Amino acid sequence: MPEVVEDKTIFSLLEVTKSIQRTIADRYRSLYWIKAEMNKLNHYKHSGHCYPELVEKKEGKIVAEIRSILWKTDFERINTQFIQLLDEPLRDGITVLFQAGVSYDPLYGLSLRIVDIDPTFVLGELEKEKKESIAKLQQDGLFDANKKLAFPLLPKRLAIISVETSKGLSDFFKIIAQNPWGYKIETTLYPALLQGDRSIPSIIQQLAVIADHLEKYDAVAIIRGGGGEVGLSSYNNYMLAKAIAIFPIPVLTGIGHSTNETVSEMVAYKNAITPSELADFLIQKFHNFSIPVDKAQESIIFLAKEIFLKHRKKLAESTQVLSWNSKQKLTLERHQVQMLSQQLKLYSRQALKEQWHTLDGITRVINMADPKLLLEKGFSITRINGKTITSTKQINAGDIIETSYADGILSSKIISKS
Repeated sequence: MPEVVEDKTIFSLLEVTKSIQRTIADRYRSLYWIKAEMNKLNHYKHSGHCYPELVEKKEGKIVAEIRSILWKTDFERINTQFIQLLDEPLRDGITVLFQAGVSYDPLYGLSLRIVDIDPTFVLGELEKEKKESIAKLQQDGLFDANKKLAFPLLPKRLAIISVETSKGLSDFFKIIAQNPWGYKIETTLYPALLQGDRSIPSIIQQLAVIADHLEKYDAVAIIRGGGGEVGLSSYNNYMLAKAIAIFPIPVLTGIGHSTNETVSEMVAYKNAITPSELADFLIQKFHNFSIPVDKAQESIIFLAKEIFLKHRKKLAESTQVLSWNSKQKLTLERHQVQMLSQQLKLYSRQALKEQWHTLDGITRVINMADPKLLLEKGFSITRINGKTITSTKQINAGDIIETSYADGILSSKIISKS
């Protein structure tokens, strides 16, 4: 009961909270279906109970918030349904339709006690967001933008957005590294969150980083392991799908699931169901280039051998003809040399004989001109100072001259000349 002090009616806090408790209990007697975003599940493993934080957002801002209780037995039942239908457990960051009662506790305050959650509603919300994103991308003319890009002939340089510990990434690297043909692909990892609402800004941020270094890469690959529809819900987000659609080089996705494609996968240049299939796609690109090259190489080798064989045969024939002709030519030339040799001997003998006769005649003429013979015939030679006198102009009166005869020399003095 309240106290009355100086005309003031005073209630204790417990009385007020109990009054609120009774009022709420009287007002909210039924269970209600409520739609809200499960901001945090807050599952405590030691007790098995959950204390979800529920919010409602408008334009990205929280407009309502309340805590709730999900007891262990209810959580286990609901979680099993989620795994069976969605292939994923109940988790943070999803919009759910749940059945709950409204309660108030003097110590713990207002809360909602969750007794059931409809997993099919989650699928409906995901599908709704997916359709809205597709419609907006088509309206903006961006849906096929990345698919229209030219794909490199050999995608040798790959930027990868993934998590280092991802099994899907490990499978991808294993196939690339161990391909039996020895194809080499250079990869650079850009770590990012790949699940939940936080994956959206994380992936977009890494795409922006890669965009600053486009000259280093031929394509971008987004790789993650397997997951259910709920875990992939972020890939239906319009902003993420738009970032992929407008990216200036081809974006490849291998996010590991075999159900319906997400919007991000739809707008990517190539979507592979698994990271392993994406690795096979890249290796096939190398095959598409390698096989024609190998065939061309085989054709070139074959044609080269054919040409060499043809020319070798032609060369052998030419060598044989050349050998025969050269032998014939040598035989003919040898015969001609022999004939010329004989003619040369004959002509040289005749020439020598004629030259001997000519030389003999010259010798006779020279001998006939011998001064000694002339002197013997009565001629004489007159000299002055050792020089032969051929004219009287060479001497003067008083000069001493010498006159040579066959049997001696006379010295004379010129008395006069006429």
